[in-house]
Amino acid sequence: MADVTVYGAPWCPDCKRSKAFLSSHRVNFDWVDIYEDSQGRELVEKLQRGGRTIPTVVFPDGSYLLEPSDEDLAVKLGISVAAERGSYDLVIIGGGPTGLAASIYAAREGISVVVIDSGGLGGNAGVTERIENYPGFPDGIGGAELMDRFVAQARRYEVELVAGARVTTLTADGRDLEVKLGNGQMVESHAVLVATGSTYRRLGVPGEEELIGAGVHFCATCDGPFYRGADELLVVGGGNAGLEEGMFLSQFAKKIRIVQNGPELTASRLLREKVLADPRFEVSTNTVIEELRGTGRLEEVVARNTVSGEQSRWHPAAAFIFIGIDPNSELVAELVDRDRWGFVQTDEAFRTSLPGVFAAGDVRAGSTKQLASAVGEGAAALLAVRGYLQQHHDLAMVEVNS
Repeated sequence: MADVTVYGAPWCPDCKRSKAFLSSHRVNFDWVDIYEDSQGRELVEKLQRGGRTIPTVVFPDGSYLLEPSDEDLAVKLGISVAAERGSYDLVIIGGGPTGLAASIYAAREGISVVVIDSGGLGGNAGVTERIENYPGFPDGIGGAELMDRFVAQARRYEVELVAGARVTTLTADGRDLEVKLGNGQMVESHAVLVATGSTYRRLGVPGEEELIGAGVHFCATCDGPFYRGADELLVVGGGNAGLEEGMFLSQFAKKIRIVQNGPELTASRLLREKVLADPRFEVSTNTVIEELRGTGRLEEVVARNTVSGEQSRWHPAAAFIFIGIDPNSELVAELVDRDRWGFVQTDEAFRTSLPGVFAAGDVRAGSTKQLASAVGEGAAALLAVRGYLQQHHDLAMVEVNS
């Protein structure tokens, strides 16, 4: 295992995820930045016959994996991704900030809990280059470092953390719930907290994947401050989110270009009026992004007007994509009520329409999609789970004694 080598680049989110997974499972590995190490780059190109897909993870026997999932790494390295027990008071599905915060509170309450995540612990926050708006860190903190602290605190309370294990089904079994993992293991619990988060909707154009975190971003409050003094920033999306984030970014850059694929901005009238009246904004409607270019960093954006067919080439310091987010709610799609966008609907106590199943964080309808509130929702949801478990236990005791 000491001979495992990860070839990638510092801006690559999948590289960060693979490194985090290996670190969390105490697998020793060497890291090679292929944009700084020419020999490493040549090896990657040789293995891929000219390609540069990263991360490329090379193993002691000479075999390698390209862009492996955490499950792929676990299987290859023989790492067990099974839960230690067959039953718990609570199963938390999702090891991001919400799930980890809830697990810490659960452990302190004496609730037997396991956190199961199909990827590396930390969620989207764990692969964010730097987080500037989390209270307590006035100078900001790297996303990976912050999530490492969450994980360390959970481990301190002996929370069982299972990373690289995919939950395939969730079913109600009488009073209790049953979770099935990708390896076939069945885990029973009195309650389940769905904290699976969401995924930023992407453009799906050439160059986007390679430049995420290196000039292509999905959170203005997280990454906007890096571009203080920039001549121009690009915002893709003319809805409320795009214009709100664009206004936030205007404090850092001299010019904000808004790109909307339709004939007009779709944000609220007040936001539209503010943006259109501000000389720092330039709006390009009926425009689509065709390609994002750059070697190691965003250098050029290729766009096309869908009416005239005219192609444009822009050179912003960064591009921020705000075309929506998709909740990771497929697991419970047929079990609980969701809104029209697929976000899980809950009441004020984070209860879903299925008794015993709770939801919190970005996957929940009405959540703010911010790190601080995601942590708060995890704690609040756990307190609601505690109440449910107390009631569940009391009912069980009544039945036993009747």
